Amino acid sequence: MAIDDTQFENLRLELRRGSLVLAVLAQLRSEQYGYTLRKVLADRGLEIDEGTLYPLLRRLEAQGLLVSEWREDAKRSKRFYRLSASGKIVLKRLLAEWKSIDSSLDGIVKG
Repeated sequence: MAIDDTQFENLRLELRRGSLVLAVLAQLRSEQYGYTLRKVLADRGLEIDEGTLYPLLRRLEAQGLLVSEWREDAKRSKRFYRLSASGKIVLKRLLAEWKSIDSSLDGIVKG
């Protein structure tokens, strides 16, 4: 049975979703505003649309994993994000889980 492009795209997006959360949390160990966060992730090979990034940032902040602050920067008001204390704990635990999954998958894929 052949897989169609729509089915593949849905599976690809599902795979990326959790990876994006981990990438955003890891990148926000140092404070950044949305545009620079998006650019750094893209420069490292992880493209993320604004329509995905900003709702994700708001959700993570609502969950208590990020804190944000509006500040003037280059005569523009920008919202800066960083990990909260809870976010640091969750990131540490998620990274450990990621490493475990990655190790297991590596063994499974290599067969």
